[in-house]
Amino acid sequence: MAKVGILMGSDSDLPVMQKAAQMLEKFGVEYEMTIISAHRMPDVFVDYATKAEERGIQVIIAGAGGAAHLPGMCAALFDLPVIGIPIHTKSVGGVDSLYSIVQMPSGIPVATVAIDGAANAGILAAKILSVSDMELRKKLKEYKVEMKDGVTAKAEKLDQLGYAEYIRQM
Repeated sequence: MAKVGILMGSDSDLPVMQKAAQMLEKFGVEYEMTIISAHRMPDVFVDYATKAEERGIQVIIAGAGGAAHLPGMCAALFDLPVIGIPIHTKSVGGVDSLYSIVQMPSGIPVATVAIDGAANAGILAAKILSVSDMELRKKLKEYKVEMKDGVTAKAEKLDQLGYAEYIRQM
């Protein structure tokens, strides 16, 4: 049963949102992903958000650009954590989306990641779930070690090759 719902308002958001799915897959977290619009299909959206918990969803990750109402509306209807991903926009570079998501009224919180920060949204969802899942917590700790090892390897390579050669090999 899916534990995380990944929502986006348009298929144009899929290249960003797939990064959340990839992180959840890395940690073995089941998810469902769909395109849904709070504006263009409010009845379908309300049904999804109000019944998500019944279906086993414990966290919703919602990406939105522009007016970016999807994450906030999810938080208004879904009693469990919602993570908002502001999607980059052509007109304002995603700052409009960021402000729309992060400036929620008191009582309706949305955890918000960076513009196009879907990978971090996936990691954050896994961290939320790891509060009651020790195996998932272990995988998150292993991931931190992987990241450290990756940076250490790059630093060692830079030390060995020098700046100019390192840049040529990138």
